[in-house]
Amino acid sequence: MKDRLLQIEKAALSEILSIKNKEAALEFKNRHLGRKGELTSLTKELGSIPPAERPAVGELINTIRGKIEERVNHLLTGFLNAEREQRLRAEKVDVTLPGRYLPLGKKHPITQVMDEVVKIFSGMGFAAAEGPEIETDYYNFEALNIPKDHPARDMQDTFYISGDYLLRTHTSPVQIRVMQAQKPPLRVIAPGKVYRRDSDVTHTPMFHQVEGFMVDESITFGDLKGVLSAFLHSLFREDMPIRFRPSFFPFTEPSAEVDIQCVICNGKGCRVCKGSGWLEVLGAGMIHPMVFKAVNYDAEKFTGFAFGIGIERIAMLKFGIDDIRLFFENDVRFLRQF
Repeated sequence: MKDRLLQIEKAALSEILSIKNKEAALEFKNRHLGRKGELTSLTKELGSIPPAERPAVGELINTIRGKIEERVNHLLTGFLNAEREQRLRAEKVDVTLPGRYLPLGKKHPITQVMDEVVKIFSGMGFAAAEGPEIETDYYNFEALNIPKDHPARDMQDTFYISGDYLLRTHTSPVQIRVMQAQKPPLRVIAPGKVYRRDSDVTHTPMFHQVEGFMVDESITFGDLKGVLSAFLHSLFREDMPIRFRPSFFPFTEPSAEVDIQCVICNGKGCRVCKGSGWLEVLGAGMIHPMVFKAVNYDAEKFTGFAFGIGIERIAMLKFGIDDIRLFFENDVRFLRQF
């Protein structure tokens, strides 16, 4: 047994000298040291030799195994290091080459304007609130003093889902939900998406709106004018001319539409402002007592105002865009300008 082991050792160590690559080294290691290798087979034969010789033979097998394993592992380490070095040389970076240009992502113009509007009102103490885009008829219409037979419903072409459920036509339902859950004083804005069955160069089926309202004791129309004037001057420019015109909304009384001087012709009259020199930017008014009744507010004690701003309308004026559909076509050439 000892002679056989020594012959295996001599042959194996000699064969190691002729190994030239990693694959040959792995095959050699498996053949000699693997579960079906020569040394493993001899270990299984220890039971057939006299008991007195077993310790010495077992020790010799382990010694030879250690020598072979050390040599072949040294070879494998060398082959692996050589492969890594070759791979690193092939993958080296030429620092003299110009860097690759990775264009930076930017906020969509609608998001930019929405963020600016929210920031301005936040600076005036208004908190932001959200509500569901799928609303009930009650919150979207009835609680806002628009009963089922009210002609004002004809002003809004609504997407009905089923029964009393619909896609909200404005973010005003958030006003009702907030007032039901909280008591005055309140200063709240409600930014979000709204939906109407309308599509042309100035209307889309989905657009963005910011509803805002303020409720407390002794709130007047003068407070409304002050807040909205400060907002528009901050959004456009400090000396921007502003005017309030009487209007009608079911949920406010008195109501007004707010205009700014045309940003295209500076008030001289053009195609955009239809020769008037003015552009409508939002609607507003004092909250109707019937709305307070729907949320169990005492209309004799509390007063408030509300307003609604179309974000796409503001963005078109700020950026000089004449077709609202450009915002939703995702043309990178258009979006890069902002």
